[in-house]
Amino acid sequence: MLTKKQYLVTGIVLLLTLTVLGCAPGNDRWNQEINPGHNAGFWAGIWHGVIIIITFIVSLFTKDVGLYEINNTGWAYNLGFVIGLLLSIGGGIRSTVRKKKQRKYEWKEIGDKVEEKVREGVKAWLDETAQAEKKKEWEEIASRIEEKIKKALKEWADKQ
Repeated sequence: MLTKKQYLVTGIVLLLTLTVLGCAPGNDRWNQEINPGHNAGFWAGIWHGVIIIITFIVSLFTKDVGLYEINNTGWAYNLGFVIGLLLSIGGGIRSTVRKKKQRKYEWKEIGDKVEEKVREGVKAWLDETAQAEKKKEWEEIASRIEEKIKKALKEWADKQ
C-alpha cells in the first residue's frame, strides 16, 4: 500500500518529467513550419544536454522526442549541448575516477593492515614454537634431575 507521502512524491516526479519533456528536442517549439526562424540556441543546448538521459529513455518509446535538436543556431547550440552533457554525464565520470582512486588507496591500506596482522601472527607462532622448544628442554632437564634425585634417594634408602 502506498502512503500519502509516496503518492505525493510519485505525482511530483511525473509532473517534473512532463515539464522536462515539454522542453525536449524535437518538440513544436523549434519546428520551422510553425515558428520559422526560431532556432535552438546556446541555453537550449545546455538544457538539452542536461536532460539527455531522460530524453534518451523517452526516445526509445516515441518518435516525437529526439536527443539533439536539428533546428539549431550551429556552434552556439553545440557548445551549450556539450556543456550540458558534461554537467549531466561528465560529473559522474569525474566522481567515478575519484572513487576508483579512493578504492585503490583503500585496498592498499587494507593490504598493509592484513600484511601487518599476518606478520604479527607469524611472529607469535614462532615465539610459541620457541617457547615450546624451551619447555621441552626444561622438561628434559627436570626429568634428568628427577632421575638423579630418585637414584640418590634409592642409594640413601638402601644404605640403611
